[in-house]
Amino acid sequence: MTDTYMAADLPFPGSPVVPEMSDGSKKIQFQCRKGIACWNACCSNIDISLTPYDILRLKRRFGMDSGEFLKKYTAPYELEPGSIVGVKLRPVESGTACQFMTDGGCSVYGDRPTACRYYPVALLSLRRQGETTDTQSYALVKEEHCLGHNEPRTITINDYRQEQGVEEYDELARGWRQLILKKKSSGPSIGKPTRRSLELFFMACYDLDRFTSFVASEGFSELYDVPADEMQQILRNDTETMLFGFRFLKQVLFGEQTIPLKKEVAEERQQRLREKRLQAESDAAGKLAVEQDDTYDDRAD
Repeated sequence: MTDTYMAADLPFPGSPVVPEMSDGSKKIQFQCRKGIACWNACCSNIDISLTPYDILRLKRRFGMDSGEFLKKYTAPYELEPGSIVGVKLRPVESGTACQFMTDGGCSVYGDRPTACRYYPVALLSLRRQGETTDTQSYALVKEEHCLGHNEPRTITINDYRQEQGVEEYDELARGWRQLILKKKSSGPSIGKPTRRSLELFFMACYDLDRFTSFVASEGFSELYDVPADEMQQILRNDTETMLFGFRFLKQVLFGEQTIPLKKEVAEERQQRLREKRLQAESDAAGKLAVEQDDTYDDRAD
């Protein structure tokens, strides 16, 4: 299966995506059904990126901790070289098939990922540099093995999305898509993320149980001024935890202040940062002075 959950600069040459972007009113001819000759073909060769909500739904289904689920079923990959990461489903060992595929079809069908729900439609989320909102359009994926395009059924993309239950998945992954698009559209102006930023992004987006522990920690409550009732809701509901994670990352990575800081602690941290910066400047100036002295000594010799 081709990953149909796409952002930014697709389609591209060689892609099975038909290079025609449309809105949700476009009609497509498609149906996947048990008994069709290509049944399970798309699940036999997967390349499926997961959204944070995909991971949340699947870990719930298996009753697993997010860290355990990530280790067993997924693999990380770079969305851009040296930048933030995404997560893909790991195929069966020494193969390309989905671990959830059975002869009868998908064993996690009710909680299948966004990419599987969309197929054969590609969601294209775009944000141009300098814009504050993203736009969505759709394209069609046509792979040679797929016979669903020959089925005598016509349906609009909007109706297909509703039929496949993808609207909830889109809405709950919107904050994550915006983070990725914001990073892509910002270009070099944001700069290369620090290792700490990359770790925070991975934890808040994908390792939700670890992020929950982070938010519940004493260190977090010492710095962030989140009302007690709001904090209880965040910690009791993993969907709310996930959405709070997107807010947290927008604040940490892009300075969009929506989570209040406790004034005294914030001022103390700012002071420490200023002192650290001044010390670094002083050290640099001292090093430069030593280098210049060495240069003068060499010339004198």
